[in-house]
Amino acid sequence: MRATLTFLGTGTSMGVPTLGCKCAVCCSSDPRDQRTRPSVAIEYNGRTVLIDTGPDFRQQAIREKIDRVDAVLYTHSHADHVLGLDDLRPLSFLNKEKPIPLYADELTASVLRRIFDYTFSKDSKYPTSAKVELHNLQPETELFGARFERLPVLHGDAEINGFRFGAAAYLTDMSAIPAETAARLHGLDILIIDALRPAPHPTHSHLEKSLDYVAKLKPRRAYFTHMSHEVGHAAVQATLPPNVWLAHDGLKLEFDIA
Repeated sequence: MRATLTFLGTGTSMGVPTLGCKCAVCCSSDPRDQRTRPSVAIEYNGRTVLIDTGPDFRQQAIREKIDRVDAVLYTHSHADHVLGLDDLRPLSFLNKEKPIPLYADELTASVLRRIFDYTFSKDSKYPTSAKVELHNLQPETELFGARFERLPVLHGDAEINGFRFGAAAYLTDMSAIPAETAARLHGLDILIIDALRPAPHPTHSHLEKSLDYVAKLKPRRAYFTHMSHEVGHAAVQATLPPNVWLAHDGLKLEFDIA
């Protein structure tokens, strides 16, 4: 079964342009240097599955004409990955089947319940809250004929969730890939991986480190995401191997999901 993956956002928690910055990338006229907060949409079999709902989700959904969401998988609880949950409201009202299922680990679910108390509290007095339902993220989640496999990665000292789905994998906000996870990342068509900036960072992979992972894992295609304003699209792309690309907001990729 074929699927289309759309990069909703490819930037960092601060986005690009970054507020208050006048650097060359933040002032760039290249639309590929304009990066909203990181997220992807995966469409197949008439369904749309999101990985994360960042604070730019409404803008991203309008841009990509997303008019339905059937499920959301969360990587972790940081603001740039969860704060767009409330923008699921109008789409959840259109979903007549049932509440939109949200899959999150225990920590992320607890943060969602706290931030969006008016959505999840049984005593909520907001009848127009998003019609969503939290589910515990399992090692494997079957969604509409495709299997989403949880892949633990390290984000500094914290363990968060990457995902493999068919011939593609999405690893954002990672600084290291444990050996057990790396063993499940061979034979990929598409590897999407964090590449924050040229210099090392304590909680994110940087360009050289991400290139090393690509060399070891040998996907057919690799795409870098979660990039800061220290990564100018055209200049950095010119230095990369022929099977490695910088992703950009709105980029679409086709692959086999099942």
